[in-house]
Formats: sequence, structure tokens, C-alpha cells
Amino acid sequence: MPDPQNVNEALERLARENSELSGLVLATGVILTQLLQKICLSELNPQGAAAKIITNAEKAIEGFKPEASRPHDAVMKARALDAVTQYEKQLRAVLPV
Repeated sequence: MPDPQNVNEALERLARENSELSGLVLATGVILTQLLQKICLSELNPQGAAAKIITNAEKAIEGFKPEASRPHDAVMKARALDAVTQYEKQLRAVLPV
């Protein structure tokens, strides 16, 4: 039977690592969105450029085939598609119509 102290320490370590990764993801998302906004604003048709970026991202994610041996891959894929929608809203928020 595992030592409860070791289990608690492992859970605390995992919670901290998860928080650190969440911070990394947040920073990456903010930087990525700002870069995409800048790129799209430099295009003649900013909304069209955004649509192309988003459509290509969705197609790439849809093409991802989760492995049966990795049950959380499906969760990752679903979250990735949700993230594309989230980024699209942020991206388009600053683009002229």
C-alpha cells in the first residue's frame, strides 16, 4: 500500500507542474494571438486572412487521430478545437470588418 505522505507529495508536485504548464499555455496563447493579429492586420483582407488561418488549424486538428493506447488524446483534441474557437474570437476582436 502506498505511503499517504508520498501520495500527497506526488499530488502536490503534479498540481504545481499543472499550474506551471497552464501559465506557459496562457503566455503562449497571448503571444500567438498578438502575432496573428499583427499578421492579419497587415493583409489587404484581414478577416479573410483570419478565416484561412482558423480553417487550416481546424483541419489540422481534425486530422489528428487519437491513439487507442492514449485515452486522453480525444480530450486533448476536443480542447484543441475549443481553443481554436477561443483564439478566433480574440483574433477577430481587433480586426476591421
